[in-house]
Amino acid sequence: MAPRAPRTPRTSPSSPRPRGTVTRGTTNPNRLRRMDRWIAAVHGAALRRAADPLAVDLGYGAAPWTAVELLLRLRTAAPRARVVGIEIDPARVEAARPYEREGLSFLHGGFEVPLPARPVLIRAANVLRQYDEGEVAAAWELLRARLAPEGLLVEGTCDEIGRRHVWVALGAEGPRTVTFAARLASLERPSDLAERLPKALIHRNVPGEPVHAFLRDFDRAWAAAAPYASYGARQRWIRSVRELRADWPVVDGATRWRQGEVTVEWGALAPCGGGG
Repeated sequence: MAPRAPRTPRTSPSSPRPRGTVTRGTTNPNRLRRMDRWIAAVHGAALRRAADPLAVDLGYGAAPWTAVELLLRLRTAAPRARVVGIEIDPARVEAARPYEREGLSFLHGGFEVPLPARPVLIRAANVLRQYDEGEVAAAWELLRARLAPEGLLVEGTCDEIGRRHVWVALGAEGPRTVTFAARLASLERPSDLAERLPKALIHRNVPGEPVHAFLRDFDRAWAAAAPYASYGARQRWIRSVRELRADWPVVDGATRWRQGEVTVEWGALAPCGGGG
């Protein structure tokens, strides 16, 4: 019989004052499905290997839907996974209590992640979007410091119903990759994703910055792949990414491209003069 996962305390009285500020808390069911599916696919093995496959949904918002869904999706890849939703607004934590179940709990806190154990995953979606660009590096550093040895921080932004999403994946050493994901039928051109760039990149979508050059080249590859549109948006996307890969360090393959995703090394898109 597998050992019972440790129970997350309902409160953490010895923790310092939560780090961060209360955000708008906007959320919707199924909003983070693209990010969740990617996490389960690329990080599921690390969760399965972990003695305590603990994940954190940081800043889940005014309703707990994203934390509930994260548990369900992670358990398709790691059946022992457990999720703690952390919110800086105490009223939101209390409102989420009725949704607690085996493997899912809620806790008051912020970027300090006030847990006795180090999580294998921290997901922070649509949180830093509401901060200043200059605050991103410090928030990333706080969160990375809380990760378990094989831990992953996933931070990004999506639209209100999850059709368009861009996120950065970070390990303890720093940012690794940027992933662009979309419901392809809703996409006129890849640069439509620019409005959902995470805070570290959204103000850098200007000439002279790498992310601007990447989206420009992606649009050109998309235009060149127009004949493939007769086979569907998915085939056009796949052809575009194959073309893009000649000049940009794409790190995933056709299995993920078919999901309307593409992942690129962070170093190729990092802001000029550093960042993260």
